[in-house]
Amino acid sequence: MYTTPESSTRPDYAMLTRQVTSILEGERDLTANASQFSAFVYDTIAELNWAGFYLTVPSKKGDVQDLLVGPFQGKVACARIPFGRGVCGASAVERRTIVVADVHAFPGHIACDSASNAEIVIPLVKDGKLIGVFDIDSPALNRFSDEDRAGLEAMVAAFLDATDCA
Repeated sequence: MYTTPESSTRPDYAMLTRQVTSILEGERDLTANASQFSAFVYDTIAELNWAGFYLTVPSKKGDVQDLLVGPFQGKVACARIPFGRGVCGASAVERRTIVVADVHAFPGHIACDSASNAEIVIPLVKDGKLIGVFDIDSPALNRFSDEDRAGLEAMVAAFLDATDCA
């Protein structure tokens, strides 16, 4: 395991948000935009080993909802995550961004990739409805700062503004 040095260069999130808006301009489809967005984040943000979507679907039990893997970049992922389970499920239930410095210390963490050490999960809420979460993993401990949280939330907001999520 390695940690992110304090002096590492942080992305220019304002510029990245403008680029997301430009990349998604003219397309409203959820799958197309989620694919583009995942690839863009994975390619432009350093020290990531997974970036992608889990979308809200009815559970196999029918009485609750699950998160089903959607477009992503990285290694094969967990296909289905129940609401309330792991960082993604907790973010979905709480409808708030969760930043985890060390996933091994997070109660109930789901280890889809043993190389992941830090995680940030941002809920996707549009018109008051939870449509899923955007999940990012890193092999570096303490990878995500408050600056990353705010910047990634702005990027996700641009994605949601550009996308039909019916």
